[in-house]
Amino acid sequence: MKEVIRSADPRVAALIARQATQYAGHHQLGLARIEALLERLGRPQDRLPPVFHVAGTNGKGSTCAFLRGALEAAGHTVHAFTSPHLVRYNERIRMAGTLIDDDRLAALMARVLDANEELSASLFEVNTAVAFLAFAETPADACIIEVGLGGRLDATNVIEHPLVCGIASLGIDHEAFLLAEEPSTPTDPLARIGFEKAGIAKSGVPLVIQHYPPRVEAAIAATAARVGAPLLVEGRDWAIDCALAPALPGPHQRHNASLAAAMLRAQSLLAMSDEAIRDGVARVRWPARMQRLDPAGPLARGREVWLDGAHNEAAAAALVEALPEPMHMILGILANKNAEAIVTSLGAKALSLTFVPIAEHDCHDPRLLAQRWGGRAAAGLDDALGDLTGPVLIAGSLYLAGEVLERNSELPD
Repeated sequence: MKEVIRSADPRVAALIARQATQYAGHHQLGLARIEALLERLGRPQDRLPPVFHVAGTNGKGSTCAFLRGALEAAGHTVHAFTSPHLVRYNERIRMAGTLIDDDRLAALMARVLDANEELSASLFEVNTAVAFLAFAETPADACIIEVGLGGRLDATNVIEHPLVCGIASLGIDHEAFLLAEEPSTPTDPLARIGFEKAGIAKSGVPLVIQHYPPRVEAAIAATAARVGAPLLVEGRDWAIDCALAPALPGPHQRHNASLAAAMLRAQSLLAMSDEAIRDGVARVRWPARMQRLDPAGPLARGREVWLDGAHNEAAAAALVEALPEPMHMILGILANKNAEAIVTSLGAKALSLTFVPIAEHDCHDPRLLAQRWGGRAAAGLDDALGDLTGPVLIAGSLYLAGEVLERNSELPD
């Protein structure tokens, strides 16, 4: 599914349009294109500050946010590359604590697209190259890199010597794109996902993982052993840190914060204290993760409205656990997601169900979802909110979350 990126800056918008003309329309994952592109750019991936590399189906963005919060609380300057963005392209690239501005973004993207002629790199590969250039040319103490898709064949996996690698929660998502071709690939779907995520493991680099079913842990352990990565497993080598009080709500966020803490404790290059980890975790802000909208905003209009991505089955199940009470649900779900699983989970705490389309993206037909679940189909967010009284949750897609934040004048910073 092609990603939609817009920019209010005419220079960046023109560069986005230019990238679309270069792309050959291939969907296969692999490192050949990104390696060739970065070679033309002078291999910026070799000049990054110490890298924390994070994979996972769910929770990797929150884990990255906890890592950044703790590192900054300890006085370190931090770069971060995350995806997707919610409202603005700039959200993906944070340079020494500040989102990249349009001037720098336009200049770097032009350099990358000049090098991309005839290579036909994908949009995410171009994004990755832009981020690596930005980080290589701007001083910082640490660099946090979030895997885009999978791990083994993800564009970010060209980093040869990270400081620490970590894997957050695992679930079935994007499985069709994870083209594991090696004879050792597990046939069990979740173990296969673990195998793909473990592909970020590097020789001599700690690989910190959460607790998974035995078959999944075995697939990850086999990869770690093959490449010589020390494996640190939750429940064996580290434990959930009950002293942590994450700013992000929900029991799953304590797991993500503890993963970040374990990754920080697995290295000694950057000075860290338990106090800095606690303080950083307690102050983290990460939009569209059980976020209460500003009631004074033009979309909320004085109402209690909550927002979460919850874009797959595992994320929806975690969200249900985090809900303080039943809510009216407004859901928009991409066409390539398991709507049955998402609505089954969220519907357990729904006062009512309303389904909406997701602008500029292929999505499940709201009318069909309403027929299936006995809810209501709405033309858009204003129609969906209507005269609802009581708490409202908008969920089902990070793209929908971005539309909500933009409409309520809450741009992530």
